[in-house]
Amino acid sequence: MPRRQGYALLIALMAGTAALAAAVAFGTTLLSGPRSPAPPPPAETQAAARNPVAPAASGGKWVATWTAAPVRGEPNTPNGLPGRTIRNVVHTSIGGDAARITLSNLFGTVPLVVDQVTVNTRPVTFRGARAVTIAAGGQVVSDPVVVPVAADSDLQVSLRTPEPSGPVTYHPNTHQTSYLIDERGTWSTTHWRYLTAVDVRSERALGAIVALGDSLTAGSGSTTDANARWTDVLADRLAGRHGVANAGIAGNRIVGLGRGTGGLPGTERLDRDVLSVAGARTVIVALGINDVQQTPQEPDPQRIVDSLRSLTERAHARGLTVVGATLTPFEGFATWTPERNAVRLAVNEQIRAGTVFDAYVDFDEAVRDPAAPNRMLAVYDSGDHLHFNDAGYRALGDRVDLRTVDRARAPRSDEL
Repeated sequence: MPRRQGYALLIALMAGTAALAAAVAFGTTLLSGPRSPAPPPPAETQAAARNPVAPAASGGKWVATWTAAPVRGEPNTPNGLPGRTIRNVVHTSIGGDAARITLSNLFGTVPLVVDQVTVNTRPVTFRGARAVTIAAGGQVVSDPVVVPVAADSDLQVSLRTPEPSGPVTYHPNTHQTSYLIDERGTWSTTHWRYLTAVDVRSERALGAIVALGDSLTAGSGSTTDANARWTDVLADRLAGRHGVANAGIAGNRIVGLGRGTGGLPGTERLDRDVLSVAGARTVIVALGINDVQQTPQEPDPQRIVDSLRSLTERAHARGLTVVGATLTPFEGFATWTPERNAVRLAVNEQIRAGTVFDAYVDFDEAVRDPAAPNRMLAVYDSGDHLHFNDAGYRALGDRVDLRTVDRARAPRSDEL
């Protein structure tokens, strides 16, 4: 089994720091004393195109090894995090001989200044400059950083925001420990801030698989820092042939907006979170269960199916193969009713009929209890009867047919 955790790396980075203290603002926990001095200015580096899918000057192609969909502006950050250093820890799916990152100010209302950016302590530049200003609502892609990136490993992307700005564009509930550093010390957090993609330059990878989903794709219920999401399991099985980009957002829907914080519906974030991913050639769509069970509930299964079919057609227009997932059982969850379950079953019937996607992966069959098929197996239940534990996510990841994604159309050279 590939190594699934980066504890050794994190322990080394925290060596010599102070003991744990009480929780503070921004959902963090104190881990260490004053931060280390900033790294020296970077040496001269090669500038890269701003196009997020532009190739580097040397060999290989750019493929996403990790992504996170921006969800919203972080509460209580009207002025951003001035003077703080943000250390995002992410888990790679494939390796390469160089990296580049995407930083987003999507939910910011003023320009964002970022400086002292590093990838695994290697300095990062933007068109040759150490600092970059990101317009409100915009994003930037870095120059290539010549740094070896291993597959199935933890990668650190650190950045400093020296001036007031805000709100912070972030992805909460990451099931991964990252860090926020200020003058008082180093604080643990389960937010990813500003960072939305890491691409690697690879000779081997065929392209990227993007998982467009909700909390079941984001990994709700899985063990923090275990990298046990079904997308992590899929990446291990692919053994470097494809990057796997997780575009899951807890609470996300396919039809309209719910009352929660699940971001734009899948049909509206397709361009941003799927089609813009470097090397994307397959999208696995795992959406619809929140439309069934979340307020306001969608009582018409055809509206869900029509939205899934529309998303498929738009992905086809860009040459992607689309694999859809059946909706998993949730009897026992607070919102379950026989009527809502009937909607779920009707959506699954059309998915299995082959009229919605190019292919489908039967997540429902993978996790349901044969003796009570509207419930998940108890050994897969995180405890709320909707979300899975690590074993349940492994069952989902193991269910994906690798032959389907391996046969997917290769991206054109202008898409890499």
